[in-house]
Amino acid sequence: MSAIDRRQALISGAALAGGFGLAAATACTGSGGVPSAAAAPLTGGAVPGAGRGPFIEGRDGAQLFHLDWGTGAPIVFLHAWALNAELWEYQMTALVERGWRCIAYDRRGHGRSSDPGRGYDFDTLADDLAAVLDRLDLRGVTLVGHSMGGGEIARYLSRHGRARIARAVLASSITPLVGKKPDNPDGTDPSQYEALIAMIKQDRPAVLTGGISLFVGDRAVSPAMSQWLTAQFLRSSPRAVIELMRAIAAADFRPDLPAFTIPTLIVHGDADQLNPIDKTGRRTAQAIRGSELKVYQGGPHGLTITDRDRFNQDLLALLGG
Repeated sequence: MSAIDRRQALISGAALAGGFGLAAATACTGSGGVPSAAAAPLTGGAVPGAGRGPFIEGRDGAQLFHLDWGTGAPIVFLHAWALNAELWEYQMTALVERGWRCIAYDRRGHGRSSDPGRGYDFDTLADDLAAVLDRLDLRGVTLVGHSMGGGEIARYLSRHGRARIARAVLASSITPLVGKKPDNPDGTDPSQYEALIAMIKQDRPAVLTGGISLFVGDRAVSPAMSQWLTAQFLRSSPRAVIELMRAIAAADFRPDLPAFTIPTLIVHGDADQLNPIDKTGRRTAQAIRGSELKVYQGGPHGLTITDRDRFNQDLLALLGG
């Protein structure tokens, strides 16, 4: 990438809001791997893996690849733009060992899910989440979304209600909105999103791999970790990343946030270059009555990887650990 392109990538960095992210969640158990009393309202659904394969069919026929580990109370993970369920490795392995059931799926057009070439809007994505919860008959669910995943949770709750949901966690979220609007003048101008999309159309691998530094910030990660993230980015559909970038730019979740009538934890780094905390995390906390905001000093957008030990402990505390 030329110096001019690198400069444009930095200028367009704000337009990556909701993009280079992942989500993670963790939970606590009592002795013997049984959920503690504080987590008693959480209940599982059908026996994991019984009579089904790795794909769940969405309402329009899209095939959603999912992981379903463990047999305890359910936690469902929603990843960020251009990533996939593999990012939950560090949370899912830890949680299953503590007695929890961990479910993560690849969004349509991402990872191993099908690429139907349509449905790249938040209403459809919320319906995909509903299809996963309904197919697995999950109840008492803790939803955990990172970046774009937080928007999916918001739209799911306003569109489908909270009957199946016990708690929610929003990490580095795009809520309440990231795009510039008449009543949100400090949002990212739509032209910056379109500039980024133009760059993606010209050299998608360079744009996606160049976003790793924005994702991890000043936190040190191994070259292998950067390569692992890059591989996931490059497994996303070109059409999906373009259309979902436009969906993120246009989305306004302010009407959805009153649907958060469940315990909600908001986790955000104060060094997030993609979703600046003053424009997203703090405003989300103000809009969701009774929510708790935890601010990670120096935390970047990808804090669920870079600060995963602290993040896991905060989630354990939310779930009674």
